[in-house]
Amino acid sequence: MGRQWLHAKRLVNNLKKGKTNAKLVREIMVAAKMGGPDPDGNARLFAAVEKARKDSVSRDVIERAIKKGSGTGDEKLIMEHVVFEGYAPHKVPVIVECMTENVNRTAPDIRVLFKKGQLGNAGSNKFLFDHAGLVEAFHPTTGQDIEAAAIEAGANEVEPLMHAQNDDIPDTATGARFITDRTAIHTVSQWLSKSGWTVVTSEMGYVPKSFPELNDAQRNEVGEFLHNLDEHDDVSRVWAALK
Repeated sequence: MGRQWLHAKRLVNNLKKGKTNAKLVREIMVAAKMGGPDPDGNARLFAAVEKARKDSVSRDVIERAIKKGSGTGDEKLIMEHVVFEGYAPHKVPVIVECMTENVNRTAPDIRVLFKKGQLGNAGSNKFLFDHAGLVEAFHPTTGQDIEAAAIEAGANEVEPLMHAQNDDIPDTATGARFITDRTAIHTVSQWLSKSGWTVVTSEMGYVPKSFPELNDAQRNEVGEFLHNLDEHDDVSRVWAALK
């Protein structure tokens, strides 16, 4: 067989990296569109730019994405924010946020992906979530008091966050997810950044109020379903009541 499989593996990895970079660039554009072009005043954009730099996205690409998203460059970003609500297998509530240039293309794709679950109508399950600000960050020192950090930052709640839950959290760091009022996202992010924390996500999102009881096989089935949703190019966020 020789070493042909190495070439195939590189091709697959390059395709995955290209897709990941495309998602990162889209996130920068969306963040700039929603909160403006200045990363210092736009916590979501700051986190998106830092993540793109970490993944070796070039400065020129980042700058073009910011200009396109904010409408300050020659290109204008024409995208619509579309939200789909439904259920994964085993009645796990799901909210899917998409940014698309063509709703007529995206909507049928999402319906197909929901064939193993159930796609609902607008407002069908948002009552099962709290709409809140979410800031995910890590401190390089282990054993940090995340409760104290949450109080100082002005967050409402905090929970530990591990590398297995977010690849951007190093194994050796103290990771935490800070839940805030939607109007306090930037304030919390700024305090954390100035206090030795690295912010990896800063955005509005949906926090489940409760979680269905699932066995391991069911949890794996739901996980595969959510992964397939997240892989779609137009999907920006997937929120699910899954521990």
